[in-house]
Amino acid sequence: MSDTGHGNRPGPPEDPADTPDLVSVGGAMVDRYYRLTNLPEPDGGSFARESWHSFGGAAANVACAASRLGRESGMVTRLGTDEEGGHEWADAVETDLRDRDVDTARVRRGPETGTYSMILAGPGGGRMVVTGGDSVQSLRLRAGDWPYLRGAGVVATNAYAPDPVVADLVAARRDGRIRALAFDLSGPIPELRGRGTEPDTVDDAVAADLVVVGEVALRSYCEHHGVDPTATGAVDHLRAAGVRRAALTRGEEGATLVTPDETVEVRAFDVDVVDETGAGDAFFAGLIDAWVLEGRDPTDAGAFAAAVAALNCTGEGARGALPSREAARELVRERS
Repeated sequence: MSDTGHGNRPGPPEDPADTPDLVSVGGAMVDRYYRLTNLPEPDGGSFARESWHSFGGAAANVACAASRLGRESGMVTRLGTDEEGGHEWADAVETDLRDRDVDTARVRRGPETGTYSMILAGPGGGRMVVTGGDSVQSLRLRAGDWPYLRGAGVVATNAYAPDPVVADLVAARRDGRIRALAFDLSGPIPELRGRGTEPDTVDDAVAADLVVVGEVALRSYCEHHGVDPTATGAVDHLRAAGVRRAALTRGEEGATLVTPDETVEVRAFDVDVVDETGAGDAFFAGLIDAWVLEGRDPTDAGAFAAAVAALNCTGEGARGALPSREAARELVRERS
């Protein structure tokens, strides 16, 4: 059962004072963690030494990180209420968002299976992530969402959100019906196609006000376009595609920030890593805060975002240690 609505048709006016700095559109879910003796190879096996659950979803992680930095943040998402404990899990996900000061007025529910992730954590920090459930893929934007989106300082989404939702947001930014759009490419093209994402939608989204691309996603994106996957080839292609601000992330090796006129290298911070889950989402939120909303130069914005990501890695889970604004700034000052 889809979350049917009126596509990108705008709704009635809304007081901008009632809308957040950031609205994140996409998944909010339960993360099921399994700490393994080893990450299994094809046809291989492993043993789970312990397991637990937490809360995640890329879009929800961004909203929570922004809130922790002091931003007013909200979500548009859909939770499942299937017969196997769905209401209980949906209540838990929504409560966690509210406890983190994320506005949940546009969180809705449907009868399908709630979306979840299984996170397989191996020794040494390696991990695999498997996602299932139907609630996020059933999300569609409604007419009543548009005043909320239009009033936000920035709308953030990712390629794991349903293709019709991303396409609606891209069209809304192009037509000036939202102020700014930030987009995380999230995963490789074959994986995204398996989720129903059209490559043309990804191409259109690259011209958002901010686009973030990880190593695996960038390599796949370049292969899809027949582009040299080296940094230079990727940067040239993104600029030709109309990129405004881009971040090519490389985990502990840092990131490259790209504008139409310059590239800036960002170093990662050396911290005692407990869990890398959610680091990319924290980095994305930090860039939205500093580069898009504050308009800081890419060098300062990149350092701030790297600090947000690094500090989050010092706790367990996707939102294990999301830092305050002052904590992130202090880490940047310590290195300068």
